[in-house]
Amino acid sequence: MPVQSVASPGLWFLSIAALLALLVVDFLVTRRPHEVSLREAAGWSVFYLTLPLVFGLWLWFEFGSGQSLEFVTGFVVEKSLSVDNLFVFMLLLAAFRVPPEIQQRVLLYGIVGALVLRGIFIVAGAAMLAAGTWAFLVFGLVLFASALKILHAALAGVPAAKDTSKMRSVRLLRRLMPVTDDYRGTRMTVRENGRRALTPLAIVVVAIFATDVVFAIDSVPAVYGITEDPYLVFTTNAFALLGLRALYFVLHSALAKLVHLNHGLAIILAFIGVKLVLHWAHGVWPAVPTIPTPVSLAVIVATLGIVTLTSLRSRRHEAASLD
Repeated sequence: MPVQSVASPGLWFLSIAALLALLVVDFLVTRRPHEVSLREAAGWSVFYLTLPLVFGLWLWFEFGSGQSLEFVTGFVVEKSLSVDNLFVFMLLLAAFRVPPEIQQRVLLYGIVGALVLRGIFIVAGAAMLAAGTWAFLVFGLVLFASALKILHAALAGVPAAKDTSKMRSVRLLRRLMPVTDDYRGTRMTVRENGRRALTPLAIVVVAIFATDVVFAIDSVPAVYGITEDPYLVFTTNAFALLGLRALYFVLHSALAKLVHLNHGLAIILAFIGVKLVLHWAHGVWPAVPTIPTPVSLAVIVATLGIVTLTSLRSRRHEAASLD
């Protein structure tokens, strides 16, 4: 049975056009390499947080509270996962020693890559849902596996990003082409000694694209656990990712303090996994209860609030023990 959507072809066209326009603006902003100030980052962050709020209100008046609540819940899930994405970006930028003045260009490349990959996964997910309710069981198992992996890494104290020199994509690039020792502004390739060579910027962009694949596998099934509408899945991902470039510079120092963030994300993914499995079971056995969207939103917000408080408390205790 085809998946129902609130969006007409015209609305899809307008939404994709608006997304491309915002990406063009971001590329124009990052065209001149410069170190981003907190004031600049905060201004863009407010802008990109206002857009989904306005969009959610528009959904409420145009289609009703159900679609609006699904969008808001999906956005909260995607935004929380994107913060974890930012943490990995932060580790990669530090590992590759990316100069501050070109960091926002690297982040923008990463965001574009994430949008493309999630678009592919959204289409694949919609096709799976149209083929049958078994897709909910598959998505649920994927989220369970992701939750266990994240929780195991968090409890073991394993860093979110592995040694960049051991990443297959990075090793392959170094074998195929020479790499310069230093960055050359925002250029990814240069001609050196008569040969085309990569700059370290190209290497870090490929490394970020590789991590984008992992996050797409987690995020798309997670939001399909909130709504079956591909359009709402698309918009939640787009709004969550668009503001990451600016949010990175606002949260750069705060990210390191959220020591329990991965614990919370594991709980959220496991909870949505349960919701998806129950949804599948309800289709097979109607007596099996399902989890309403308002309950999902409450659990997700409460989990994020609790891990933020416990993270800050843990950091205070750690600081006090050093005094």
